[in-house]
Amino acid sequence: MNKPVLAIETSDFFCSACIYFSEERFFSAKAAAKHSHSEMLFKVIDTVINTADIQKSDIIAIAVSEGPGSFTGLRIGMSAAKGLAFGLSIPIIPVPTFEALALQAASLFEDEEIVIANKVNTQEVYFAKFHVKMNNYIFTEELKIRQSSELELLDKSIKKLGNAFSKPLTSSPEPESVARWAVNFGESTKTNDIDNLEPFYLKNFIVKEKKNVK
Repeated sequence: MNKPVLAIETSDFFCSACIYFSEERFFSAKAAAKHSHSEMLFKVIDTVINTADIQKSDIIAIAVSEGPGSFTGLRIGMSAAKGLAFGLSIPIIPVPTFEALALQAASLFEDEEIVIANKVNTQEVYFAKFHVKMNNYIFTEELKIRQSSELELLDKSIKKLGNAFSKPLTSSPEPESVARWAVNFGESTKTNDIDNLEPFYLKNFIVKEKKNVK
C-alpha cells in the first residue's frame, strides 16, 4: 500500500484537505470558510485523517497549495503545513496553485484552451492560459498579473477558471489535485527546510494600518 500524503488547499473560498494514497484511493473534505480558514482547517484535516483510518504518524509528506491566491488563506494553509511537518518530522511539497488547477482540468477536458483568472484586488487579476491535450497541459501564457478590464477582450467561448469570472468552472483546485501534482511532479520542490517557506503571491502586498479617528 502506498504511504499517504496530506494535501492542504486554502487559496480561495474553500478550506480543504485530502489524505492521498493514489489516483484511485484518496479521502478529501472541504468546508466553505470565507474569513474562517483558521477555525476550520484543522477540523477538516482531522476529518480526512479519521475517514482514511490512519494516524498522523503514517503521513510521509505534506503537499500545500502555495499560491497565488488569498493572502490570508494561503498564510493559514502554509502555517498549518509547517506546524504539522515540524511535529511529524516530514517534508513539505509546495504546489503552485495554478499548476494544480491545470492538472485538474487536464483530466476533465480534451483539446481545450483554458484561462485562469483569480482576483488580486478590484483592478488586477492573476492570469494564465494553458492548453489541454491528451490528459496533459502546457501553459501558453505564463502566470502574470493583468488588469481586470482586459478579461473583457477574451474569446467568449474559451473555458474559464477563477473567481474573476461571474460563472467560473471552478476557482481553486481540489485537494486531491494538489496531492496528485505533488506526487507526480513535486520531488524537486520537496523540502525539509520549512523555516523559509512562504506563500507565493507574485507581488508584494502592503499591509495598511488602520488609524483611529478621534
